[in-house]
Amino acid sequence: MQTAAIIEYIVNWLRDYATQAKCKGFVVGVSGGIDSAVVSTLAARTGLPTLVLELPIHQKVNQIARAQEHIRQLKSRYNNIEEHWVDLTRTFDSFTMAVDIGDNKDEQTQLALANARSRLRMIALYYYSQERGLLVVGTGNKVEDFGVGFFTKYGDGGVDISPIADLLKSQVYTLAEELNIDQNIIDAPPTDGLWDADKTDEEQIGATYPELEWAMSVYDTHKIDDFTDREREVFAIYERYHRAMQHKINPIPVCKIPDELLK
Repeated sequence: MQTAAIIEYIVNWLRDYATQAKCKGFVVGVSGGIDSAVVSTLAARTGLPTLVLELPIHQKVNQIARAQEHIRQLKSRYNNIEEHWVDLTRTFDSFTMAVDIGDNKDEQTQLALANARSRLRMIALYYYSQERGLLVVGTGNKVEDFGVGFFTKYGDGGVDISPIADLLKSQVYTLAEELNIDQNIIDAPPTDGLWDADKTDEEQIGATYPELEWAMSVYDTHKIDDFTDREREVFAIYERYHRAMQHKINPIPVCKIPDELLK
């Protein structure tokens, strides 16, 4: 993998897209995770105005600390960075009081609330996007966006451009090393930060990213019966998530009215 060349290619792609779209720059939500750290750095390297937002909702202290350290380092390296802290905790709490959440220990209720956090962040990102003429930059990688659908529809999946969505998670880590991303972020277990409990991605999905990358690489050419033991288990996990995610990436179904009914 030609890491430096890939970085240059993405940076040029981002700059060219913003110019053609007649947008001033970019807005990126920074979570303290590897993907947002890489994406915000790539955006910064374009030289265009880059607004980085912290959008905590009952966030863990260690996640906030990693995000703030990353922003500090970004600002020390690039003069086109602006930061904002937008604490959405009270907004989220008001939302939970306004809706009938039923049993808040129910699994589906917890999932709905987790996704609500992501959608509230999307609202904030697009507020600043529209106010300042910026593009909302997605932070999803290839496994999350096209493999297992590990993103929230109309939440962190609602973006203008996706600079790392053609890169596997392992490749994102390679870019992070080249970009001198803080080691604490590189070493931190990946998490979406949407739960009161500190759930990692692996705990939620049931497989590591290297395992999911393997399953993604063989999915179109193999069947589950081709594997045994852990490989069979991982293949089944990947297949279940992949099938369930199709509504997130396929066009919205439109009811086409027969012409004779419109006359």
